[in-house]
Amino acid sequence: MSEPLRIGVVGVYHETNTFAPGLTHWSDFSHCCTLGEAAFMELFQHTRTTMGGVIDAALQDSITLVPGLYVSATPGGIVSDEAARHILQELTHSIQPGLDGWVVILHGAMVSESCPDMEESILEAIRSRIGLEIPIAVTVDLHANLGSNMSRLCNLLIGYDTYPHIDAYERGMEALQLLVRQIHGEIQPVMILARPNMLVVPQKMITTQGVMKQIMEKAFAMERDPDVLNVTVCGGFPYSDVPFAGMCFVVTTNGREALAQSYADELAHLAWSLRDQFQAEVVSVSSAMRSVLEANEGPVILVEGSDNVGGGSPADATHLLHELIRLPVRSLIVIRDPEAVTFACQQGVGELFSYKVGGKSDSLHGKPVPVEGKIRLLFDGMYTHRGPYMKGTIAFMGTTAVVEAGPVTLVLTSERVPPWDIGHVESLGLHPSLFHIIVVKSAVAWISAFGSYAKKVIEVDTPGCCTSSLESLPYRHLPPSVFPWNSFEKEHAE
Repeated sequence: MSEPLRIGVVGVYHETNTFAPGLTHWSDFSHCCTLGEAAFMELFQHTRTTMGGVIDAALQDSITLVPGLYVSATPGGIVSDEAARHILQELTHSIQPGLDGWVVILHGAMVSESCPDMEESILEAIRSRIGLEIPIAVTVDLHANLGSNMSRLCNLLIGYDTYPHIDAYERGMEALQLLVRQIHGEIQPVMILARPNMLVVPQKMITTQGVMKQIMEKAFAMERDPDVLNVTVCGGFPYSDVPFAGMCFVVTTNGREALAQSYADELAHLAWSLRDQFQAEVVSVSSAMRSVLEANEGPVILVEGSDNVGGGSPADATHLLHELIRLPVRSLIVIRDPEAVTFACQQGVGELFSYKVGGKSDSLHGKPVPVEGKIRLLFDGMYTHRGPYMKGTIAFMGTTAVVEAGPVTLVLTSERVPPWDIGHVESLGLHPSLFHIIVVKSAVAWISAFGSYAKKVIEVDTPGCCTSSLESLPYRHLPPSVFPWNSFEKEHAE
């Protein structure tokens, strides 16, 4: 009887917004950092995460899983060189030699001060330890910006199929299962990458509707070909100013390079033909406020995508808060402001709150807004995801204060928290049905938390480092030929 396979798993996960204020430091990764089997299993077993999927797939096939370093941080600004060096050093030290294969869990859009493609650096560091012969399966987010060296550094690449991302668990299982098949010699993966030369805003990447659904359905049809192992659609992350940012397609076949090339090119051509449908539709703040007051039923979701925490924004934009305090209807908004939280803690529950809130990260996201109200709750900020996104994982908002200022319920957090899960408000005793307006600092992922409650959705055009008006951002490294800037190519293509 043959010995069970021994497969390693490591991960470094960060979506880097190069336009966001400040740097992402090693301390930002400390909330989710595991090293070794015990820590990895304790944090991720029985969770609907990529890591949970890898664990369950290994258990099903009686595989010995050998976890090394796994670290992640909330999307944010450029990763400091100090943090990048520390991560690479710890990662390399955690790699055990002599294993049969590796699963590497990445985001795909990580940028450090000196390195525009941290995923490449991570895989090169792993290859330096294990050599070129040991197979590697990589998982990536749907918003990955994939460099051209991916096919050289890994054997399999598996990306999320959904946005909002609710299939990370399944993709983790798929990655391990395909890796096992390669180790056993059942398949010979050939991977081809194609780009349509497009930068797309997250709001147009929802995979259950519109143009992105059309592309995903084409990819799924290709996966029904018995010679195709996987088709990954990467919408790209437009807020990383790197030369290879944007949409791309990776087709992996069982030894059939020409077929992979044909399918990848077909997807790229399809995306290009639909390029005009990827333009975002947003309304002004004044129009949004009129629509809110005209709505007979709530909650009305005001989508403040420009301050998308899941895209790396500071979470303290005040453009909408400034308007909410003037409205006569109940509203809910979450803002990160450690100073305001400290003040609330000093005052205590039931006491008066009078403080300038938000707008402290930079001038782009608005100015501080004077708020007067009553402190209703102080909370340690720990809660567990209960919805479809990464169910079972523990989230951390930092010390949190709930302030009622007239009809506005203001949740002040010490840490940036994306509205990925309903737990971030229900843990505070707040229910969506209580509010006529809910502001979400998100582009699409908010749907996992509030989608079932929304009676109306309004995407608002406000300034911020995750704006849907890409032309307003100071790109320096993106080629000028990329859509939507390549007006000449748009007119003469095809």
